[in-house]
Amino acid sequence: MSQVSAGTTTVERDAYELTALDRCDSCGAQAYIRVMIGESELLFCAHHGRRHQEKLAAVATDWHDESRRLLEDN
Repeated sequence: MSQVSAGTTTVERDAYELTALDRCDSCGAQAYIRVMIGESELLFCAHHGRRHQEKLAAVATDWHDESRRLLEDN
């Protein structure tokens, strides 16, 4: 489990969860993928996350993917 320090608070990265309020930067759909590049954050739906994954993988400092939630039974 990796940890990220945010000021004086330590946040466990695995505890981070995207919500319905997080929207894809490409199309506005619900985001399931969060990409960190340094201090910058990009949010993508599963479709656009996969489309840009190859290019972003070389520069991303973190790749948080919750697209498995699309396959879970409610």
